[in-house]
Amino acid sequence: MEACPFCRIREGSVAAHLLYQDEEVLAFLDISPVTQGHTLVVPRRHAASLTSCPPGTIAALFLAAVRVAGAIQRALGAPGFNLGLNDGRAAGQEVPHVHVHVIPRYGGEGGGVQRMVQRRGPAPPLAETAAKILAAMRT
Repeated sequence: MEACPFCRIREGSVAAHLLYQDEEVLAFLDISPVTQGHTLVVPRRHAASLTSCPPGTIAALFLAAVRVAGAIQRALGAPGFNLGLNDGRAAGQEVPHVHVHVIPRYGGEGGGVQRMVQRRGPAPPLAETAAKILAAMRT
């Protein structure tokens, strides 16, 4: 995809600070980092949604994210990190190419999924929700 900035990074037409690459994925520093070392890990092959990625690509994506996170922790002294993936516009995905955020956490900057996601309104009926999801998983 010509317009996709991550595909353009892969092709070398857009400069990036590459940290890791293999046959399936590449990782580079985010140009608008939340913290020092904030990195994006993306599949080489364009895919807008995680659910459209082959299982091998998904495995490579997360294995690379963990590898990069460990290197960031050792290099920058980050005692923790968040992994984040926004899938779809409704989830906040801004670039329609699957990417995992590796966000180093140094303490005190308010990290944590529980702080980022807040429930609004009454809790949905769990049994009914589980039944619908389990039925979809059988198809």
